[in-house]
Amino acid sequence: MIKTKDLLTLGELDRKQIVQILELAIKMKKDLKKGITKPVLKNKTLAMIFQKPSTRTRVSFETGMFQLGGHAIHMSAQDLQLSRGETIDDTAKTLSRYVDIIMARVYDHSTIVSLAESASVPVINGLSNSFHPCQILADLMTIKEKKKRFNGLKLAWIGDGNNVCNSMIYGCSRVGISISIATPKGFEPNLQVVKECRDLTEINLFQDPNMAVKDADIIVTDTFVSIHDKPGRLEKFYPKYQVNSSLMGRAKKDAIFMHCLPAKRGQEVTSSVIDGSQSVVWDEAENRLHTQKALLALLTF
Repeated sequence: MIKTKDLLTLGELDRKQIVQILELAIKMKKDLKKGITKPVLKNKTLAMIFQKPSTRTRVSFETGMFQLGGHAIHMSAQDLQLSRGETIDDTAKTLSRYVDIIMARVYDHSTIVSLAESASVPVINGLSNSFHPCQILADLMTIKEKKKRFNGLKLAWIGDGNNVCNSMIYGCSRVGISISIATPKGFEPNLQVVKECRDLTEINLFQDPNMAVKDADIIVTDTFVSIHDKPGRLEKFYPKYQVNSSLMGRAKKDAIFMHCLPAKRGQEVTSSVIDGSQSVVWDEAENRLHTQKALLALLTF
């Protein structure tokens, strides 16, 4: 059991708690490869609320609950009375009478905060416009698998200082990874998060991606644009912030490349990088399953 009711940003956890989740996730992964699954969530139910489309989040959570002996209920916003004006607070109170834990993938972070405040059961942020904690747990697990350590590593974030980047800052600061972030002016990560985490690890902000990736052990990016972005946004990122072979070559020779997916190939990353020998994106995607299983088990008990 970890000492937080909800996981909304990753800032709720300290190093010890993150390591606890990762150690359990690694054990669960090894057990699954051996055909061993333990129904530790037998008769437990996860409610999954989706305001946004999903591949990895939905499949990993639903599969994870099945493997742990529990049950997951998928609900789009249109499936709920939210679509007819019921408040998120009333929805949270109602669901808390039926299920053991809630995961929500929402547009606005205030929605997940309200959900957690009104729910009596644990709430997990499956993604909001401000944070994506579940992704970073999987990223940290992947780094641990590939680099065998956290201390002394440098991670370079290239592109948009978005929700994933904000949670990455929390994650790196907790485990002792230094982080350099290169973004266009005006697209920096949440500066309050940066200020809060600078006491725990080295954080550098750049506009030049070449400076950020120097001596990096890990290079990470995310999509530059989404379906709701304004025209002209792409031009602020592309091609300067694209992760290509040239940029990878400025990092350490054994640097790994990570991306939370889905990727827009030819924009934030070239196919030669994402499909190349330094890419670990498929292990990273798989590890969503294992870290979320560990998180579900530890939050529920």
